[in-house]
Order: sequence, then C-alpha cells, then structure tokens
Amino acid sequence: MDAGIYTTLTRQSGLMREMQVVAHNIANISTTGFRREGVIFSEYVKRMEGGPPLSMANGDTRHMDLRQAGLSQTGAAFDFAIQGEGFFLVETPQGQAMTRAGSFTPNAEGELVNMDGHRLLDLGGAPVFVPPDAGAVALSADGTLSANGQPLAQIGLWQPTDPLKMTHQGGTVFVSDEVEPMEGGTILQGFLEDSNVNPISEIARMIAVQRAYEMGQGFMEKEDERMRGVIQTLGR
Repeated sequence: MDAGIYTTLTRQSGLMREMQVVAHNIANISTTGFRREGVIFSEYVKRMEGGPPLSMANGDTRHMDLRQAGLSQTGAAFDFAIQGEGFFLVETPQGQAMTRAGSFTPNAEGELVNMDGHRLLDLGGAPVFVPPDAGAVALSADGTLSANGQPLAQIGLWQPTDPLKMTHQGGTVFVSDEVEPMEGGTILQGFLEDSNVNPISEIARMIAVQRAYEMGQGFMEKEDERMRGVIQTLGR
C-alpha cells in the first residue's frame, strides 16, 4: 500500500476520534460540572527498510480543559460550587474520585450523595453526615458545614498529586493514583458550576473536523482510482 494511504488512514482515524469527542462535548453543554475534552495529534515517523520513512498521524491522546465555568444560582442548601481550582472528593464503587459537579442530597442514612449515589467525602476522607433534624444548614467559604451554628463537617477541596496522571473516568468524574487537599479555592452554597463547553466554538470545531475528514476521504478515493487504473494498465 502507498505511504500516502497509510498516512491518510491514521489521520482519518484520529479525526474520527476527535469527532466523537466533540459530539460528546456538545451533548454535555448543559451538564453541571462537565469539563470539555480535546484530542491532541502527534506525528510518528517510522524508518522503512529500502524506502523513505513513513509518517503516521496519531490522534489518540485526550486533553482535558479544566478552566473555570460560569456559576448558576439555585438557592438549594446542598448545591455547592467551587470558585477557583480544586475538586470535590466522592466515593465510588471503584474507589475515590474527583468531581466539580456539586449537586448533593441526603440519602436515607443522612449522608450527602450526588445524583449517581456517590457519597461526598470531607477533608478527612469520611462521608459527610447531616442529621435529619439538622434544621437550617449553612456552608462557610472554607467548606465548614454547620446546622444551627453547630459544625457538622468540613468539605475539603482536593487535587491530584500529579496532574499528569489524572484521567477522565466518565461523565463528570476524574480519577488519579493519589490525591491531596488543596488550598485557595472557595466553596459557594446555593450555586452550581456550569459546563465549560462553549457551544459556538465547539460547533465550529465540529464543522472543521468534518471538512478535514471529507477531504481525506476524497484523497483516498482518488488514490484508489489511480491504483486501479495502474493495475488495469499493467494487466493488459
């Protein structure tokens, strides 16, 4: 197979993955705490025996956009939003995970859980418990949750020890080998953080990726016609 076909095939594969990522971003424009993803392309050059080097385009590395999104006021007592860096720590069946989605409700046992049933963890890594008769619940900027003036727990902000090892597990959940408490962020009560996907730029990106894919497809079709013509000519 011609080297140009190999190069185009790898590029088309990367563009297809990028199209899927962009479509996923657009589908989560209204998802609380969602973080936009992108695809990073890199070039891989392989030395070929008896011929020129073969250049391949790899588009299998995903990039997470962790920039702050806008905040929406809800007024709900257990809706929390982070202003600044950091993540909430939740307990999932696979272990501890981080999220920016701060919509929580007390479960039957009085523990704060998110929409997936994952328990919110405090600064010490223990579940946050709110008694059924707690009354009015207030949250201070440092994460201290109190009821009627009595402290219940301190919701901490967390960060991965090594940001390069943080991966997107799915939805609004991120995982890392090790996490540690962080300082500097502020937790607001009665607010939720929006998705940081910009719908206009994301749709524009989808159009650009689609056009690039169509151009590659057109090149491959022309190369296929050229090779068929060569084979027919040599076969006469």
